[in-house]
Amino acid sequence: MLKKIKHLIGEQGKPLWKYLLPIIFSLYLLFSMVSISVSQIFLSLSLLCWIIFLIKEKQKPLIPSFFWPLIAYSGLSLISSFRSVNPEISLRDSKELLLFLIIPIVYTGFRQGKALKKASLALLASAYLCSLYSLLYFFFKAQPGERITGFMGHYMTQAGILLLFCSMALSMFFFLREKARFLWGIGLLLAVFPLVLTQTRSAWIGLVIAASLIILLYKPKVLIIIPIAAGLFFIASPQHMKKRALSIFSLETYSNRLRIEYTKAGIEIIKDFPLLGSGPDTVDMVFQNPKYGLSEDAKMNVHLHNNIIQIGAERGIPTLLAWITFLAWAFISLIKLLKNKDPTIYPFTVTALAALLALASSGLFEYNFGDSEITTLFLYMITVPFTLDLIKKREPKD
Repeated sequence: MLKKIKHLIGEQGKPLWKYLLPIIFSLYLLFSMVSISVSQIFLSLSLLCWIIFLIKEKQKPLIPSFFWPLIAYSGLSLISSFRSVNPEISLRDSKELLLFLIIPIVYTGFRQGKALKKASLALLASAYLCSLYSLLYFFFKAQPGERITGFMGHYMTQAGILLLFCSMALSMFFFLREKARFLWGIGLLLAVFPLVLTQTRSAWIGLVIAASLIILLYKPKVLIIIPIAAGLFFIASPQHMKKRALSIFSLETYSNRLRIEYTKAGIEIIKDFPLLGSGPDTVDMVFQNPKYGLSEDAKMNVHLHNNIIQIGAERGIPTLLAWITFLAWAFISLIKLLKNKDPTIYPFTVTALAALLALASSGLFEYNFGDSEITTLFLYMITVPFTLDLIKKREPKD
């Protein structure tokens, strides 16, 4: 028994936390699309293990360069919270900034490429469970026209996480050089249908953009499959979903008119609170003022349905610029990393690029960066290729 314990811990005194952290984080990924509460528990435990590991190893946390704008975003958000129209609400909301630590947790906590591959398989298993449950619910329990929410409790959260997964699954299917690519292909087919069934138009747009990028990097000539697949989905869809799809191009539909109202109101709020915004999580309080011109239906919502407008209105223009810098920095860094054709890194690099474009494009119509389940999965995906690159650079030295 003593020998087994020594083998687990490591003969050379390597700490148990080094092995435990990837396992616990993989459990977070396993439940990330199945249970919000359980996944949050494992994410919190991952943070705890990471802190203990850093203390015991006397190691400073490592971060990829694109994390610096997020540090600025966090600092400015805290200042905005203290100067908020309601500091209590804003400071309570600020705990969400801890989610950004998922980047150094993944970047520092994973020391082996194999551990990251196993973690990605945990996410794949989670997607299988989520997709199968959603499909069973649709066929046996859903009401006609109901928007499918899966395990997430809200169709937009469901759509957001499925959008990110589909981006990853398509990348893995095209670029992974292992038999597991077929598991990703099956996962993609299973996930696309629940994504469509959420009837979330912003996610549909994000999927088309992400898929176009992936196919462009794979074989540009195959891009023709995008309009063909979209056309087949449209033809096979029931009438209410066809109307939903066509409404993307109309400014007269109810939800589109509301989005125009939110954009106008958000711009006015930014003008009134340009430096620090009204404070995190307070925009829905501020836009109740008749001066912003929102209809009674629009006032019932809690955000402005646009990442750029929402962040600018509640946190101010400097914080918005920090957020845009973060996205641009991550995008440029990933483009540079594409030059590394290592088959163990390249599929994850394409995944990260597709996920970034998916989040940014769908975020023009929805405040998806404010959804913690979507944000954490997104931050994990864009960090993985840089972690693998770091591991590769360490290999000759270890």
